[in-house]
Amino acid sequence: MRTVQNLLDSKQKVDNTIDPSTMVIDALKKLISVNLSYLIVKEHGEYKGIFCERDYTRKLVLEGRSSRETMAKDVMTVNLPTVTLASTVEECMYLVNKQGSRYLAAFDSEVFIGIITINDLIREVLANKANVFNNELTSSLLDTDEHGKIF
Repeated sequence: MRTVQNLLDSKQKVDNTIDPSTMVIDALKKLISVNLSYLIVKEHGEYKGIFCERDYTRKLVLEGRSSRETMAKDVMTVNLPTVTLASTVEECMYLVNKQGSRYLAAFDSEVFIGIITINDLIREVLANKANVFNNELTSSLLDTDEHGKIF
């Protein structure tokens, strides 16, 4: 089974880090330039959390804050669920579902290695659907008569 290490090895390397004191307006500009939904927040090379689109909408826009006057550290996410390099894609999917998170922080011992996104997991499942989905089971689920059932 594929692991976090495999996912991280297949991800394109980009410079998507910011300092906690980065103004949100500048973080948003960087989000656009790297074409990702999150930025990794590091201070003196140490992982502190992430700043993502969800942080912007929920912790800034909805609270009436200004992106020109608010720093990333004031709205960033700091409590991501964590995984190890040996964690499987299945374990990651379970954790994302259980925690309601779109991101997982990957660590090797105490060292931050990278972020796994829900999109990384979905791409992995789709790329390996033959190994994930049992065609016979899938067909039986699709062919089930749902007449009279209320959803």
